[in-house]
Amino acid sequence: MIRISLILLILSLSLGAKSQNQFSFSKDTILMGSSFTFTALAQKPAQAEKAVNEGIKEVIRIEKLISSWDPNSQTSAINSFAGLAPVIVDDELFNLIERSIKISKISKGYFDISFASMDKVWEFKNQELKTLPTEKEIENSVAKIDFNKIILNKKDKTVYLKEQGMKIGFGAIGKGYAADCAKRKMVKYEAKSGVVNAGGDILAWGKQEAGKPWSIAIAKPDDKKSVLAWLEISDMAIVTSGNYEKFFLHNGKRYCHIIDPKTGWPISGIKSVTIISKTAELSDALATTTFILGPDEGMDFINHLDGVEAIIVNDKDQISYSTNLASKYFQKRL
Repeated sequence: MIRISLILLILSLSLGAKSQNQFSFSKDTILMGSSFTFTALAQKPAQAEKAVNEGIKEVIRIEKLISSWDPNSQTSAINSFAGLAPVIVDDELFNLIERSIKISKISKGYFDISFASMDKVWEFKNQELKTLPTEKEIENSVAKIDFNKIILNKKDKTVYLKEQGMKIGFGAIGKGYAADCAKRKMVKYEAKSGVVNAGGDILAWGKQEAGKPWSIAIAKPDDKKSVLAWLEISDMAIVTSGNYEKFFLHNGKRYCHIIDPKTGWPISGIKSVTIISKTAELSDALATTTFILGPDEGMDFINHLDGVEAIIVNDKDQISYSTNLASKYFQKRL
């Protein structure tokens, strides 16, 4: 999944800057196929740099564990043995899959890591499509998506996909999980405050200069250089999903690369969803889920979840906010 670019403003901080007896260190790199930025504040410059480097190492470790592109990963082993045999996995991967299934249950299947089983019948090249796949092709493309067929055995720590051709993948939750793991590692190495920007999945903890929360600007869906709203957060994660990075047009209607796992059809009628929660993993998963549900049903879904807030922009540029968002996080609404 491609995320809308978020404007991250780290006030009064720059590489190696000193703030309130703390030093900051930042590094940009490419991980998990996306641009990552790590920023740490610590009492000593060496601590801040060490924390950032350990955060990077942690994301590299997570990628090796969950990547379905790596033939040697446990995820690839699960997919290779689909319909044949259970696969023993590490506790960490088992627990991630278990949490993913829980999100599938509360979302009634609109979030589903077995989405990786989908046959690719759509092309998203930002162009007009004259001919669409047939209804049968679309129906067949999602035939093997079903989180209920991911069988977990807690005692043996095995994962089994019941049908051959089934696959799991972590494209809608993996970067968020990696960001959470990087944060924990950076805190362990003395980063009292910091930010991990995982390809647009933003996780911030602690405070910035003068004890202020981090200031995050949410970009407008149609103009990445313009700000939709400013949020102030600390110990929270913000993730945005949008419709304009990859899409096609048909009869003047835009369809984006986010696909409904139940119907096989690309989503229309919504431009962006921004989710705020305690973890990047949860925000990542719920951004996709809410986008698929659409503006009205999606916001109702979020308003029934504790500790989760949202901003939704529909295809008519109408903006809606979850019930408690303004009172908790708004610095400025534009």
